[in-house]
Amino acid sequence: MSEPQKPELQDSEPKASEPKASEPKASEPKASEPKASEPKASEPKASEPKASEPKTSASATLLLESGSLWDRILEQTEFALECGSLLSLPTEYELVEQEGIGYLVRILSNLKRKDDAKKKQDSQKSKTGKDFNPFLPYEEDLFVADVSQTHLCLLNKFNVVDHHLLIVTREFEEQENWLTLQDFQALLACMAEFDGLAFYNGGAIAGASQRHKHLQLVPFPLVPSGAKTPIEPLIAAAKFENSIGKIPGFPFVHALGRLDSTWMQSPLAGAGETLKLYRHLLRSVGLQAQEQAQEQAQEQAQEQNNNKQTGAYNFLATREWMLVVPRSQEFFESISINSLGFAGALLVRNQEQLQLIKDTGAIAALKRVGVVRV
Repeated sequence: MSEPQKPELQDSEPKASEPKASEPKASEPKASEPKASEPKASEPKASEPKASEPKTSASATLLLESGSLWDRILEQTEFALECGSLLSLPTEYELVEQEGIGYLVRILSNLKRKDDAKKKQDSQKSKTGKDFNPFLPYEEDLFVADVSQTHLCLLNKFNVVDHHLLIVTREFEEQENWLTLQDFQALLACMAEFDGLAFYNGGAIAGASQRHKHLQLVPFPLVPSGAKTPIEPLIAAAKFENSIGKIPGFPFVHALGRLDSTWMQSPLAGAGETLKLYRHLLRSVGLQAQEQAQEQAQEQAQEQNNNKQTGAYNFLATREWMLVVPRSQEFFESISINSLGFAGALLVRNQEQLQLIKDTGAIAALKRVGVVRV
């Protein structure tokens, strides 16, 4: 069976001469124009933390108005559907039971929209010689909000889940780069607005179809019956040792961490703690070996956009927990699996692939694409 096309957009690296994904609105401060009451990036505060601690940029400013994001998502979704820019992919779903867990398997019922868009993108590439990047520039009809001086929000054009939000870097960054302080500032700002599942596909092997860096956020519940995620019972059974949790029901390498709910209330401050937890989880699964003494070199690498990850992985987070899962391959048989798979939500193209999940078992499929626990 041939490899399926994923229900996400294609992407590529833009040339250096291409414009930024977006500039903040004229009424809002641009990245190069911090508010007068805030110190410039070149003028750090005397109390700036040491190099071994994640730092909050002195000029960091959130552009997202508190309490506005969900309404903006609803408004822009309605508009984008009416004008034809949002091309939702219709699905049916079935709950596949395994050891008391109901794994959500969505079945794509019509891929014509996605296939037509792929043909158009391929035609454009053959004419221009450039790969297609949907985020640089982005479609204005899909724009939701400016989040920060480094990130903005877009609707996922080919969404399977309603109100699927993309948190995109304004300038091109590689999807295979580690997440940064700025990424977590933008992510926490959005997560504070509505309860949902955040995730990041760290590289093509982890299910990413875009090279332009983007985090994703989908609202709860993932399961139409009302459960936030299918894996909630597994999360509840996790065993913690030295702040690192292991899920007995996961037969593959992973690391679970607890998030402090107050971090969402102050995203600029909470991002530093979230970044430290993220790095701690990466180290625990062997993806990042840096000790505290090496944090300064890592931060310098981030600033130079030379922050390439050492292995593919999936990142998932809610307001309560964070999960990191290293990857060994993208496909289970012909089925592409991304971060949502490790939340218990799988996507298949047809009934044959659904039957494959039923016959093999969802956990066995996830084990195949993860790294087997020794």
